[in-house]
Amino acid sequence: MDIKTASALHRLRLVSVPEALSFPALLIFGSLLSRVSDIDYLMMPLGALHGILFVLYTLFLLDVWNKTKWPFKKALLFFGLAVVPFGGLYGDKLLKREEADSVIAARARQAADA
Repeated sequence: MDIKTASALHRLRLVSVPEALSFPALLIFGSLLSRVSDIDYLMMPLGALHGILFVLYTLFLLDVWNKTKWPFKKALLFFGLAVVPFGGLYGDKLLKREEADSVIAARARQAADA
């Protein structure tokens, strides 16, 4: 893998944790808060924030899938982890390992070319 692939993996990692925490932290908290109080105006911005994070995660996942040539099942696993609450935390752990491996491989390839 090259440096562009490693940076695509890094971008996916950067958005995976906030996306993983946005569903349980923002949406469930906002839903509970709107049910026990008169604060209904929080749900729209919290839902929009979660939606933006999910769309970014999906776009970055498609970019990584394109650059790494992962099998469809692996890409589907990472998409499934984004749907499950807190699943992105496990996905981040897997992505961290994948990113480290790609950086090591890119540096080894550069050293071999030099």
